Amino acid sequence: MRIVVQRVSSASCSVEGKITGEIGKGYLLLVGIEERDTKEIIAHQAYKVAHLRIFEDEQQKLNRDIFAVGGAILSISQFTLYGDARKGNRPSFVRAMKGEQAKEYYEYFNDCLRQEGLRTETGIFGADMKIALVNDGPVTILLEEEA
Repeated sequence: MRIVVQRVSSASCSVEGKITGEIGKGYLLLVGIEERDTKEIIAHQAYKVAHLRIFEDEQQKLNRDIFAVGGAILSISQFTLYGDARKGNRPSFVRAMKGEQAKEYYEYFNDCLRQEGLRTETGIFGADMKIALVNDGPVTILLEEEA
């Protein structure tokens, strides 16, 4: 599983001109699920996101988690995080989990975030989404766990 975590002041997702998810301060997550991922990995990564400390404290140190700032999550599925362009110029996506199982695992990931107590907005799995964000910092972290 690969997750790009972007600390944002605001973020939104729209599909066909309609907003499907919108947050103020928090994280925009780009979520890639790999064919060998398990529900245990998914749950662990949700816990990691919830407890990641990338908001500044009074001494300007990245020491506060999303709960400390009253933040929310905008979670976007993104199979292209598993694009491999090492050979040729057209990326291969063979490592990305396929269709219905990927959708199930993505929804499970979002449910895990909600169980951690986080307001979690989403895009629409498989749709052509337009993402708008104001990156705060900027702070961008890559989380990755392999089966």
